[in-house]
Amino acid sequence: MTNESDNQAEEFQAEAQGRQTGLAREFWDFLKHNKKWWLTPILLIMLVLGLLVFLGGTGAAPFIYALF
Repeated sequence: MTNESDNQAEEFQAEAQGRQTGLAREFWDFLKHNKKWWLTPILLIMLVLGLLVFLGGTGAAPFIYALF
């Protein structure tokens, strides 16, 4: 039992010393390992809508309003 907890502590320490991954990489790993590919179109639509909202407050607003 002690050997197992020592092993877990060593693994935890090795992970803590490793390089941090970004949010996009974490999400990609989540999709890949959990096979949640149906989330991809939802995320892309949310990103496009967020981009439109952001651009709506800039000088590009007249061009965006012309699309609708």
